[in-house]
Amino acid sequence: MVIDEKMATVKEIGEVARSAKLELSEEQLKLLSEQLNNTFSFFAKTDKWDAEKIQFDYHKNLTSLEHYHEDIVKPSLPQDTVLGMTRCKKNGSFEVPGIL
Repeated sequence: MVIDEKMATVKEIGEVARSAKLELSEEQLKLLSEQLNNTFSFFAKTDKWDAEKIQFDYHKNLTSLEHYHEDIVKPSLPQDTVLGMTRCKKNGSFEVPGIL
């Protein structure tokens, strides 16, 4: 995979932010542009690495599986208790805004 080393401009980031309905100041756009371009530069460098020379430590990955525990079924909180923690309820369920 070849990473394009073209940098994202403040204008391009502003257009994406507006389409995502994000309100960012000029200062925030500049900071985001700098951070994204640093990330793009890093990925462009990793694209040039010789993956054949990278050694993986499979043993560590396999031993990390020992930290998982078996799922234990426990009783949950009663519905009345949980719904008592919110004001947004209707007919025994949480009431949330419609998506469409």
